[in-house]
Amino acid sequence: MTQPVLAARVRKSKGKGAAKKLRQNNQIPAIFYGPNTDPIMLTVDYPELENMLKQGMGENIILDLEVRSEQGTETRKAILKDLQVAPVDDTFVHADFYEISMDKEITVDIQIRLMNTPVGVTNGGILQHIRRELTVSCLPDKLIDSLDLDVSGLDIGDSLHIRDIELPEGITSTEEAHQTVAVVAAPTVKLEEGEEEELEEKAEEEAKEEAAEPEGENP
Repeated sequence: MTQPVLAARVRKSKGKGAAKKLRQNNQIPAIFYGPNTDPIMLTVDYPELENMLKQGMGENIILDLEVRSEQGTETRKAILKDLQVAPVDDTFVHADFYEISMDKEITVDIQIRLMNTPVGVTNGGILQHIRRELTVSCLPDKLIDSLDLDVSGLDIGDSLHIRDIELPEGITSTEEAHQTVAVVAAPTVKLEEGEEEELEEKAEEEAKEEAAEPEGENP
């Protein structure tokens, strides 16, 4: 499978002021690092990164990073490890690229998506999505965008655990098998209109009666 290509330039300036200037020029600061690579400060074009993300490649994007410096251009295989986003306007603030090798396993978090309506929800239960990501290990070419789990068979009181997930070939979970992914809980019992006030009034009357009763003599 062909990976997208993203151009990056080595930068020497750092700090908040330098980062702000980069963003004003439609660029964002980034860093490239790995187990056998010292961290390299980079800049990437905002529109190019945005376009790559819009192509629906999921969160764990594997790409060819073209690192350009005074010595020339070198292509490095990388994964977009982290993308910081501004909370106010959802613009990109900083990107982390992690060097990988196609013949060595990587550990990443994969999104868990629950598909279809559980039978327990049809019967009045409530579907609770406990875990929304699963940490897995696999070779880069085995990486998938998400785990789509069919929960239609879950009835009230049923749970889906990590051990119940049938992972694609070449992918293994690094998490404990007993952990719960989803559960269909019993419906919350709601009082009919007026029942709650009746219970409150009854409790108040009982409290008044108890207070009016004479205290027994001490032995």
